[in-house]
Amino acid sequence: MSKTAPSGLWDQPKPFFMIFFVELWERFGYYGVQGILAVYFVKQLGFSEAQAFITFGAFTALVYGLISIGGYVGDHILGTKRTIVLGAIIMAIGYFMIGLSIMRPTLIFYALGTVAVGNGFFKANPSSLLAKCYPPKDPRLDGAFTLFYMSVNLGSLFSLSLAPVIADKYGYAVTYNICGVGLIVALLVYITCRHMVRNIGSAPDSKPLNYLILLLIVLGALVAIGICAWLLHHIDVANMVLATITSIVVIIFFWQAFKQDKMARNKMFVAFILMIQAIIFFMLYNQMPTSLNFFAINNVEPQLLGFHINPISFQALNPFWIIVVSPILAVVYTRLGAKGKDFSMPTKFTFGMFLCSFGFLIAASAGLFANEHGITSPWIIVLVYLFQSVGELMISALGLAMVAAFVPSYLTGFIMGMWFLCTAVASILGSYVATFTAVPAGVTDPLQTLPIYTDVFGKIGIATLVVAVIMACMVPWLNRIMKGEAKA
Repeated sequence: MSKTAPSGLWDQPKPFFMIFFVELWERFGYYGVQGILAVYFVKQLGFSEAQAFITFGAFTALVYGLISIGGYVGDHILGTKRTIVLGAIIMAIGYFMIGLSIMRPTLIFYALGTVAVGNGFFKANPSSLLAKCYPPKDPRLDGAFTLFYMSVNLGSLFSLSLAPVIADKYGYAVTYNICGVGLIVALLVYITCRHMVRNIGSAPDSKPLNYLILLLIVLGALVAIGICAWLLHHIDVANMVLATITSIVVIIFFWQAFKQDKMARNKMFVAFILMIQAIIFFMLYNQMPTSLNFFAINNVEPQLLGFHINPISFQALNPFWIIVVSPILAVVYTRLGAKGKDFSMPTKFTFGMFLCSFGFLIAASAGLFANEHGITSPWIIVLVYLFQSVGELMISALGLAMVAAFVPSYLTGFIMGMWFLCTAVASILGSYVATFTAVPAGVTDPLQTLPIYTDVFGKIGIATLVVAVIMACMVPWLNRIMKGEAKA
């Protein structure tokens, strides 16, 4: 008699739980670093707010821009598991270097370069390893990646809640060292449980380690760190490099599009439009650790439900809302799908953009709820993060799958790289948008800072609303193309 197939959400193979906790601790470290980084630039290294936002945006662009390279190294050169270990080690070193930059400020660019390169090696490979733990068409895979996404948000929830408090009480160096320890914990979890994935991995994982290749990759990583540090020190050049790479990729994309028949070409044009919309969303997402973060510091009451909240810790509302809302959306989608009434992906995408617009329009209304000192209600920021987070679930979580559905299968890898490039471009553009909220040096009065934030947030909200309306008008066209794909 055959065994009943596992059906519960947590009925996953043993390697899943190891990968879950590795990712949780790695994201604990990364988001702890990211959440306080722009504030660290200003308060500890003497950057202006505008300089801090632009440097943060360039760093984030490098973080996303290097992911495709790390994925290639894991799949084709070093092996998925070895690349995870190498990436975690390099990132941990980077976190400890950021802590040391308090004493040696010039070290910060090398530290950020080290983190970017380490993240590039690490980021794509746990999800790649997770996918290899399941046989083809395993019904548990979607649930596994849902839970995997939850591990990311649990790690960020803990670190974004704790990192600002630790930095405030014990100093930034201690915080960055704890983030480094988080990565060491992730490594220990992997080393202790690595037997679970002994026979799982990419093709190079099944071959003996070639130490010459490892040495060349480490030397390549050192060169990449130096290049990243130089680019972070010369951001204008970094922007030119990114613009050049983006232009080349766009040319290749359209070259491939015009090689297709009319239906396939139209689908690729739709994919391009969706990536433009994704750039707009990620520009908004980039406001959380920059402009929204400083808005909370300068103009939001740090009391919520009778508890004192470190203003920087309001960023933890993003993973909190994602953890709360994700299962609700999953149930709604499932029930609507069972009735054949589920919303199309373009509709969800558009609704997500409307939510993001409403979030910033709420932020723009903060002045209506401010007291005589210019301090506004914390519920404003709670609502902002609620709308932004639900919008993220409808755009970021669906975007790549939606784009990939419109391109030929042989271009899937190229499109994944292009998607990360969109995120990198959005990081740069978002950081420049955030500079419009940069408070002039010496200005600390909330009554003076509040109008700066509300004016910019209002403009962001209106611009995003216009984009959402345009997207809504395009939904019928997108739906027709998707139906045409189903008939093909």
